[in-house]
Amino acid sequence: MSTRQTLLDPTLNSSEVRDFEAGLRRRVVGQDRAVTSLARIYQVYLAGLAAPGRPLVNLLLLGPTGSGKTRLVEAAAESLLGDIRAVVKVDCAEFQHSHEIAKLIGSPPGYLGHRETQPLITQEILEEHYTEKVKVSLVLFDEIEKASDALWQLLLGILDKGTLTLGDNRRVDFSRTMIFMTSNLGSHEVNGLMTGGIGFSKGSAEDHDDLDQKIYRVATEAARRKFSPEFMNRIDKVIVFRALQRTHLEQILDIELNRVQERIMTASGNQFVFKCTAPARDFLLREGTDPKFGARHLKRAIERHLVFPMSNLLATHQIELGDLITVDFDGGREKLIFLKEPQGALVGSVGSVTEETALVPVSSQRAGASRALARRASRE
Repeated sequence: MSTRQTLLDPTLNSSEVRDFEAGLRRRVVGQDRAVTSLARIYQVYLAGLAAPGRPLVNLLLLGPTGSGKTRLVEAAAESLLGDIRAVVKVDCAEFQHSHEIAKLIGSPPGYLGHRETQPLITQEILEEHYTEKVKVSLVLFDEIEKASDALWQLLLGILDKGTLTLGDNRRVDFSRTMIFMTSNLGSHEVNGLMTGGIGFSKGSAEDHDDLDQKIYRVATEAARRKFSPEFMNRIDKVIVFRALQRTHLEQILDIELNRVQERIMTASGNQFVFKCTAPARDFLLREGTDPKFGARHLKRAIERHLVFPMSNLLATHQIELGDLITVDFDGGREKLIFLKEPQGALVGSVGSVTEETALVPVSSQRAGASRALARRASRE
């Protein structure tokens, strides 16, 4: 008697992984391959098929500076654990000498500073951001190529066995940990490849794909020259980040401007809505991005040219509750200018939302006010 077999689809993801991937895509721009890779790793963890006795995954993130390597880790923390700061970050530039390893694991008994030096990584620190649903830690070794030989030896044990022995002989278990290592290796060669403008090149899609392939080869070859075979064999996946294009930078600008708007709406007092004209957006992109640093300085440009002036306008009561502010660019003075709509243009919208949600928590009221103000601003 024959039985009828059912064809299975191994490409389907669970709802948790789909939500996780969607959260990453909202926060990380232009790095679809990196996002997809991390989502697959999370699916393996949820299925309970992660290799025992070692970290959930060891990832080496390479690529141009300002392309989003650290941002991917922060986005994963925000999506999984609800807090962008839920990352144990080790800045390897602080561990360029062997004696500095005591700052990471603590001094052993009998050595100077044994009781005063607290380890940077302990079991309690790894589990600090656990939630009822997700019990995963994220550890980031930033600029791994700057680590000393002593840190390299510790890393080899962590990546292979998933354990770390502290100075006082306590053991730290990394079996529920995703380990990320970032590096700018090959950045000098990559910058040479990108001469002509990261994100501002008007070449075809084929040109950008060819550039991505060249960046991948340069970055991986630089990693193989720098890192020992023992280290590379412990890496589960090398992810090389793409060079950002103009459309990606515009999306990143949208994300950062929305974050500023959220700060305004959660601040007590005079909530208002601002909108940037196309010339103002172009100015912020010019000030905050360039071929060498990608989008690394975009936040700094927004703080300097947008947030600081608006804080002065608030402090001097030139902006009040419910105002709609248009941010434009003055080419003659090479600076942003701020224009206010007629007095009280949006107060009615805020008032109506507040009245309808009088019994809703304050945070929800602000979110409702934000949506109402944003809708009114788009209509304007």
